[in-house]
Amino acid sequence: MSLPDLLAESVGDESVVAEVSLGGDDRLAVTPTRTLVYRSDGLLSDESVAEYSHDVERIAVSAGRRKAKLTLSYGLDGDETISVPAKRVDDVLHPILAGILSATGVTDPGESVVRTFRFSELTLVVTSDRLVKHIGSVVWDEEFEEFPYADLTDLDFEEGTVATAVVLALDSRSERFKAPNESARAVRETLVDAVCSFYGVDSL
Repeated sequence: MSLPDLLAESVGDESVVAEVSLGGDDRLAVTPTRTLVYRSDGLLSDESVAEYSHDVERIAVSAGRRKAKLTLSYGLDGDETISVPAKRVDDVLHPILAGILSATGVTDPGESVVRTFRFSELTLVVTSDRLVKHIGSVVWDEEFEEFPYADLTDLDFEEGTVATAVVLALDSRSERFKAPNESARAVRETLVDAVCSFYGVDSL
């Protein structure tokens, strides 16, 4: 799908790594360094493009029945808010978070972000090289933990009545956290597939 002229002009020479429809002709485009939100002509507004740098210190998400807001915090430079349909919030969050991880040096060049999981107080980001975990009321800030697959010596899953524990054994420590059972299968399959791909094996 070709970009609207105004959005293409704003993107410039950068590549668009992800696009998400926001309803109608509105859309969100993610480049390696920025997120751009295109709003088409409406009854009360002209066509516009808003740009948001990926040099972000914190992301918070608040969702209502119809609308969701992503608040991007830039420290002393203040906050910016992106409003999206509530049903699109996870589709939007994934590429934005991937861009932020890359721009802030958490992920390496060539490392891909496979999937993002967002639970009430836990955010998991599965990449091709590592698992990134953040605990707290916000989706993301600088208080995250990362677990490179290169340091992984074992991976196990312990099913419970409400949640499944994910147990990572690393060179010098072990890490355990819980995922709700309704999402546990997706977490397990995504993480196992990523680790297998990293080591070039068919199964663990």
